[in-house]
Amino acid sequence: MKALMTVGLSVLLAGCGGSAGRPEAAQPVVPAGGPAADSAGGRFALQTPAFASGGSIPNEYTGYGRDDSPEFNWGDPPAGTKSFALVCEDRDAPGGGFTHWTAFNIPADRRRLDRDASRQDAGLVQGLNDFGTAGYRGPMPPPGRAHRYFFRLYALDYGLELDAGAASAEVRQAIAGHVLGEAGLMGTFRR
Repeated sequence: MKALMTVGLSVLLAGCGGSAGRPEAAQPVVPAGGPAADSAGGRFALQTPAFASGGSIPNEYTGYGRDDSPEFNWGDPPAGTKSFALVCEDRDAPGGGFTHWTAFNIPADRRRLDRDASRQDAGLVQGLNDFGTAGYRGPMPPPGRAHRYFFRLYALDYGLELDAGAASAEVRQAIAGHVLGEAGLMGTFRR
């Protein structure tokens, strides 16, 4: 009887951790190895002058402002990196994770994306967000508590064989098993 109760409790707890809505958007991509050191002895890290990691995202980078994609900078990726993919997701959206941006096949020699690259960088290959459009669409949560927006830059061992406008689930599936390292930051926004 005790074993049966333990199994039942395990199933109940596993069910509580699941995500409603789009399960593909709620599944983070896990790198094959740990974070990689850059050539300066630091970590492969994603940074932006737009907001501090864990801080509030300014209105100009949201759907309530100019809706510019933030500027991003990063250090040297792990050895063997052939391309980068960038994903922005609201993990607090009603119904589960909501993708605000996917960009992929970013050349391995790049170390930055300029502000508003989503609209200004003609060479940036972008997938569909969960609004159903290609490119960046900033935070637009309903009124209430702050939402967390996770920006993840993946160092990949190959270039994705996807066309511009690929669905976010396709991008996640294509990078699975090819991640050499991951750099990220989180910003918050509350309406």
